[in-house]
Amino acid sequence: MDKILRIDTSAPGGPVARTDALGTYAGLGGRAMTSAVVAREVPPACHPLGADNKLVIAPGLLSGSAAAISGRLSVGCKSPLTGGIKESNSGGQAAQVMGRLGYAAIILEGIPTNDALYKVFINKDGVTIESAADLKGLGNYATVEKLAAQYGEKVAFITIGQAGEMKMSAASVAITDMEQRPTRHAGRGGVGAVMGSKGIKAIIVDDNGCSMRSPADPEKFKAANKAFAEGLRKHPVTGEGLPTFGTNVLTNVVNEAGGYPTNNFKTGQFDGASEISGETQAALENQRGGDGSATHGCHRGCVIRCSGTFYDKNGNYVTKQPEYETVWAHGGNCGISDLDVIALLDRMDDDFGLDTIEMGATIGVAMDAGLAKFGDGQGAIKLLQEVGDGTPLGRILGNGAAVTGQVFGVERVPVVKRQSMPAYDPRAVQGIGVTYATTTMGADHTAGYAVATNLLGVGGSVDALKPEGQVELSRNLQIATAAIDATGMCLFIAFAILDQPDTFNALVDLIGAFTGQPLTADDVTALGKSILTNERNFNTAAGFTAKDDRLPDYFKKEALAPHNVTFGVSDEELDTLYNW
Repeated sequence: MDKILRIDTSAPGGPVARTDALGTYAGLGGRAMTSAVVAREVPPACHPLGADNKLVIAPGLLSGSAAAISGRLSVGCKSPLTGGIKESNSGGQAAQVMGRLGYAAIILEGIPTNDALYKVFINKDGVTIESAADLKGLGNYATVEKLAAQYGEKVAFITIGQAGEMKMSAASVAITDMEQRPTRHAGRGGVGAVMGSKGIKAIIVDDNGCSMRSPADPEKFKAANKAFAEGLRKHPVTGEGLPTFGTNVLTNVVNEAGGYPTNNFKTGQFDGASEISGETQAALENQRGGDGSATHGCHRGCVIRCSGTFYDKNGNYVTKQPEYETVWAHGGNCGISDLDVIALLDRMDDDFGLDTIEMGATIGVAMDAGLAKFGDGQGAIKLLQEVGDGTPLGRILGNGAAVTGQVFGVERVPVVKRQSMPAYDPRAVQGIGVTYATTTMGADHTAGYAVATNLLGVGGSVDALKPEGQVELSRNLQIATAAIDATGMCLFIAFAILDQPDTFNALVDLIGAFTGQPLTADDVTALGKSILTNERNFNTAAGFTAKDDRLPDYFKKEALAPHNVTFGVSDEELDTLYNW
């Protein structure tokens, strides 16, 4: 990848594209690229929906190559939800296609002078920008259907739904999967709203006629790639649990551990957990059948294949297999134990272009406010439809849990930096509480997945219910995760590389063989630290202080059943996380 595509959306007469050399961004991919561009080019105090913000779309360093499971895409900007820097990560086909086209990043700049919408088509011959007036107001599914009729079945699409057009802070950017369905989302932080503010409805990437990216040392690359893939297959999580039951295999595990947030984080166990667990979900999908029902990859080259496809009782496609976070957000967090309802809510989120975590948490807050009752699946569907319709209530809900709680006077709002917490209660999984509090991204489990060590015994063991060792654990995981996010690799490789030194060494060799610059473990650590430093410096310049690296007070005061524990990591300890 040797070039950057910049699209000036404020140009008179419509967006104008230009191609730049990488310059100082040479050697960067994924999150390293998005955070570097945002840190260097976006004024930290700017309005997230204004002309000075930029949306950066970057494939990983290895994307477009034959490297296993290397097709993750990073989308970065100043977040309209948190007010800080944001990198939102997604699967789908776009990263691989962008890599083969040679683009290390697509950067959307400026804002249009009118309310026109545009689509951007990119192939080996260049870039074409046209009106997307016919796509205005459409959901992601209808948008992709119309585009596929024009551009064919072998391209990848990056789109926004109605939420992005309405610039809602919970809006996502959708990326199509192998079946050209808009089921993979850069969901967190409102990145879809920023794409909407730029007037870009869709980006179509077509790598027809392009070859696979070649490694600097083909033989060493081939050997390392084989060893890396074998390591993933032999680990019990990445080789057995995730392919068989999907990410939702965690429901029973986390619920049994007492860390499954229920009814807007009131308790740590949900009575209906077994009805929506990964085991139950996989059994239902296998019973109903259909192509890719229980095991499916989100992009070509995926070794783990932790996804699936959800069909209704009549065999009609509904959505991709709802993931653990989605099943929790629209399930246990809202007291709902009906997989068909949860799948429909997931479909609606994907179609409108919304982060499922933010919307599930928001509906939980709305239920606390009395807008629906916990367990009311139809009530949840109606609330989500309000968002898609853009009603006044929908506009409130579509801007996330923090706004909803403020409007309706709810005290229990599970957010950090105004972003909703995912599916682990920080009182029962204290390491993830440290990550929620201190990550540059707002509450985000993927920033430093301490659940692996706290609950699953991966990479060692740190008692989930005690504060000791949690800051060091989260720090190390945040550094490692930032580096993984730069490669285009899926975060789930962490299970194998934490437990299996040979698999970690294969990954390091794989990257070195591809780039032609041999790496060490210290180099990987240095990369992670440099990314976090860029992000931390941006947030500081944007006005963030230590007081923003905190959980809401009620997590320190209200004991969580069944363990009757509060979050015990002190503020002083949290403030040491970036001391390296």
